Amino acid sequence: SPFLHLKPVILNLYRKVFVFWKDPSDAHVVVKPEPEQPLQNFTVCLRSFTDLTRPYGLFSHATKAQDNEILIFKPKPGEYRLYVGEEFVTFRVPETCIDWEHICASWESAMGIGEFWVNGKPLPRKGLRKGYSVSAEAVIILGQEQDSFGGGFDLYNSFTGEMTDVYMWGYGLSSGKMRAAYQSLQLPPSALGWRNLQYEIKGDVAVKPRLKDMLIV
Repeated sequence: SPFLHLKPVILNLYRKVFVFWKDPSDAHVVVKPEPEQPLQNFTVCLRSFTDLTRPYGLFSHATKAQDNEILIFKPKPGEYRLYVGEEFVTFRVPETCIDWEHICASWESAMGIGEFWVNGKPLPRKGLRKGYSVSAEAVIILGQEQDSFGGGFDLYNSFTGEMTDVYMWGYGLSSGKMRAAYQSLQLPPSALGWRNLQYEIKGDVAVKPRLKDMLIV
């Protein structure tokens, strides 16, 4: 697969955003974490800004065996889905005015518990995939949902809007670090990080400065 032999750009994207500007679109960003290893636990955080009301994928981690190995998907306003190993749980969130929305999704294999935070606040935890192990050889894509390894996109599940502050850790973050991620404070070293991101843009995505500072309340 060409996705496994990327020559990605490596940049510090502090105060930058990816703008997914075409709707609908097959545009996406391929990102590569280091090091790659099977996961018994993980945390993914990102910040997005959109006025979409249709379904869209934000973070898609697919393997040859499972196209929804890890997926953060928003099927409609007020609802997020976290997939692990093709199974998912739903987290319901209050809808607010259109603004940046920061999310963190965390999962632990030992107890099979999924955790979801929105704008620095936790939602009720849900049970998901106890004892499962997330495969290492993966393609990670921002802005789409993979229906096959590295592709198979449904254009009407594409993300249109802006995305920033994408991070992934191979363990569950503490409550304090979840809040720190929302507040853009110092974070522990990550397998995938916005300030040292290996990425390759595919299609109609631009790297632009933030239009404003994030309002943290």
